[in-house]
Formats: sequence, C-alpha cells, structure tokens
Amino acid sequence: MAEQQLGVLKALDVAKTQLYHFTAIVIAGMGFFTDAYDLFCVSLVTKLLGRLYYFNPLSEKPGSLPPHVAAAVNGVALCGTLAGQLFFGWLGDKLGRKKVYGITLIMMIVCSVASGLSFGNQAKGVMTTLCFFRFWLGFGIGGDYPLSATIMSEYANKKTRGAFIAAVFAMQGVGILAGGFVALAVSTIFDKKYPAPTYLVDRALSTPPQADYIWRIIVMFGALPAAMTYYWRMKMPETARYTALVAKNIKQATQDMSKVLQVELEMEERAEDVVQDPRLNYGLFSKEFAKRHGLPLLGCTSTWFLLDIAFYSQNLFQKDIFSAIGWIPKAATMNGIHEVFMIARAQTLIALCSTVPGYWFTVAFIDIMGRFAIQLMGFFMMTVFMFAIAFPYDHWIKPDNRIGFVVMYSLTFFFANFGPNATTFIVPAEIFPARLRSTCHGISAATGKAGAIVGAFGFLYAAQPQDKTKTDAGYPPGIGVKNSLIMLGVINFIGMLFTFLVPEPKGKSLEELSGETEVEK
Repeated sequence: MAEQQLGVLKALDVAKTQLYHFTAIVIAGMGFFTDAYDLFCVSLVTKLLGRLYYFNPLSEKPGSLPPHVAAAVNGVALCGTLAGQLFFGWLGDKLGRKKVYGITLIMMIVCSVASGLSFGNQAKGVMTTLCFFRFWLGFGIGGDYPLSATIMSEYANKKTRGAFIAAVFAMQGVGILAGGFVALAVSTIFDKKYPAPTYLVDRALSTPPQADYIWRIIVMFGALPAAMTYYWRMKMPETARYTALVAKNIKQATQDMSKVLQVELEMEERAEDVVQDPRLNYGLFSKEFAKRHGLPLLGCTSTWFLLDIAFYSQNLFQKDIFSAIGWIPKAATMNGIHEVFMIARAQTLIALCSTVPGYWFTVAFIDIMGRFAIQLMGFFMMTVFMFAIAFPYDHWIKPDNRIGFVVMYSLTFFFANFGPNATTFIVPAEIFPARLRSTCHGISAATGKAGAIVGAFGFLYAAQPQDKTKTDAGYPPGIGVKNSLIMLGVINFIGMLFTFLVPEPKGKSLEELSGETEVEK
C-alpha cells in the first residue's frame, strides 16, 4: 500500500497557524456561543416563569412550574437537539458542510426570537408556544454540533487541530457566562425601575407584571450573536476535504484553498485516482465500516452518553446546592426580579471559577497531552470528586463546611471540561472518513444528548428525598441526592473504561486516521 495524500490537503495539514484559522474559530464558535446561551439561559428564568404563570395567592411559597411543565421547558430543547444532530449530521455529508451551516443558523435566529414572543397571557398558551419554538431552536442547535466540529477539523492543520476544535467548543463556556451577565444586567435594570416587595410582605405585588419582559429579553438575546456571524458564515468556502474527497472536485478544492492559504497550489496529475478508488466508498452500514470504524464509533458514542448523564444532572443539583449553602435565600424572602438576579449571580460565579477555566485548559494542553490522556484523567477525577461529595454528603451540607462543598463541586465541573466534555466533541470530528465524518459526529453527539435527557430527567426524579413529606411539589419520592451522586460516580467510572475504545488522533492527518490515503501502488 502506498500512502498518498492529496497535495491540497497536505498543504492544509502543514499550513502555519494564520488569520483564517482564527476567523474559522470565531465563525464556528459563535454558533456554539448561541447554543450554550440558549440551552442554559432557560434555567435562569424557570423560577420567574413559575411566579408569573403559576401564582397561587393562597400558597405560602411563590408559584413554581409543575413538574411536567418544568420537564418540558427544560427538556424539549434537548430532544430537538438530538433530532437535529442526526438529521443535519447526515445532511452535512450529503449536501456539503457550508450549505447546511447556513440553514442551522437561520433556524437558531428565528426560533430564538420566536421563543420570546409566546402567545397569550395564560399559562397554557405561553408554555405551549415556548416549548414549540424551543424544540425547533434545539433542532437548529443540534445541526451546529457536527457541522462546527467537522468544519473546524477540516480547516485546521495537523499540529494544532485539537486546540482549534477545543477553542470552538470553549465558546460554550463564554455563552454560559454571557447568559449570566445578560440576566444580571436585565434584572438589575428592572429591579431599579420597578421596585417590588418580597413575597412574604405582599404575595400579589412581589412579581410586578413588567417582570414578564425579563425572561423574554433574556431568551431572545441569544439571536444577536448568531445574526452577526451570518454574513461571514456564508462567505466561508466549502472545506477542501469535502470538495475533494466527497464531491470529488479536486480542481475546485485546490482553487478554494489557494485563496484561503494565499499560496499558489498546483493541481496534481494522479489526484483523480486517489479519490476514485472504489474500495474507499463503503457506506455507514457496510461490513468494511464496521471492521474499520465500528469500535471507535462505539467508543465515541458510549463515552459521550455516559459523560452527559453526569454533566447534565449536575446542572440540576445546582439550584439545590446554592440553596443548601445559602447563596440563594429562601424564595419567599425575595421578589421575582431579585430571584432572577440571585440565581444568575450564583450560576455565573460557578461558571467563572470552574466551567470556563476547564475549557481553556483543554485548549492549552490537548495537543501536548493528547485526547486520550485528557479524557481518561477527566473521567477519573470526576469519579473521585463525585464519591468525595457523595459518601460524606451529610457532612458537606452543614453550614460550616459550605466552602469545601462548593470547591469539590467546582472541581467536578472543572474536570468535566478539562476532560471528557471537550474530548468527546473533538475526537469524532477527526477519526472518520470525510464522506461519513459529519454523520458519525452527529450520531455520537445524539447519543450524548440521549444521555443528557437521562441525566436531566432521570435524576430530577431520582434526586428527590426518600421521605414523602420532603419531596418537591408533585414529585414522587426518589433515592435522594446522596445515592444519586454515588450512581453518577459509578457512571463516570464506566465512562473511564469505555475511553479505551477511542483511538488517539494527536498529530496525525485526518486522511491517515480514516484510512483514506491507502491506495495500491
């Protein structure tokens, strides 16, 4: 077998890091910024939605969303994302990355705005339309996962490819922070403008009617950064790997990349033979694919699935943890606007201290340590910290040990992001052949989102106390937070074992990894 890589792709592999790399990071990253903003900002306003639309003047506590509504508002976007990842992943290999990339962005912009414009002023109408548009918002967001990762990996050079894809993913952290800052700003302005008594003082007036604008502004703001990058997304040329290896138009690929790299690239003589080789045209469901890529695909899907169970269930414990350590006072002692401020403050602090640094640690170290080492280490540390929180759980909730609790909790998050949360996104974009790359990334990401749905809903019920009298309104008794955390520790450990199925792509070209350079002499 002679290893033969097209000249145009080799040129991309050895290109020095230059401006177009950073443009690509920003363009692909802005999609991710919006994804994170839209998926996470809803957790900042769910309490407010409960106060506005489920207010009961006879109740001691402010209104809150009934369990099935809370589940729908939080979960419907995840379901949309799962569907979008599969559909647009497949479409990205059929039509090309660039075409589909524009469609997902328009969906995200339109649905972001629409989800803030829900109809009517009755609970049912507002929640139904909010959920409807959040599903389609999720659908667009889902398409962004496989496409952003694939576009970045196909544009990057061999040496720093990991860091570039990680940088796109790290924009998620920036999006989460932005969600927090927007909520803080909006709630502060409304608090100054429409002062309201606390719920204990006056139940009806504690949530002024103007507060209805708060959640709408926060939700709709996500459309802004996406709209700003639309023009640039449309100007990006199709990736050379798609044009050459999938569309089989090497001349076009060479011209496109000459412009991008600003060097004259020569069209090769034997180039046509390389891409026309019939043995490299096996499909996703063929024996050949199973033989070559079956185990790595299992590795990518299983680790992402297990990680997201742990990752998304942690977000659930956030509110409880903040209340337990006193960062968020009892709901009745605040008015509706102030509550948004307090929740946003707590989430932004956690993001600043643990979530965001984790992403950038990955960017810094991934091409030094490699994907495998970071993923293994991340899963291992998450297991350790989960157990360290779970077993002495009763010790951590005592007021004197609050700081320790927050530190342990932050470290778990830090090693999720400087660990499997980043690597599970990066590896599927590197190890599969170009004509199936976006599809396989979509499959891996969708399995991950299935894990997120298990984490977000399974543990919403599981984390309920075993004592009937202490559960949240409308929930059956669960296994309690302590046992839930033990379960999550075990899940992380299993994730560590499945990591051994994932190959190490560090420093290799994409064609070498996917076996697309093998042509008979």
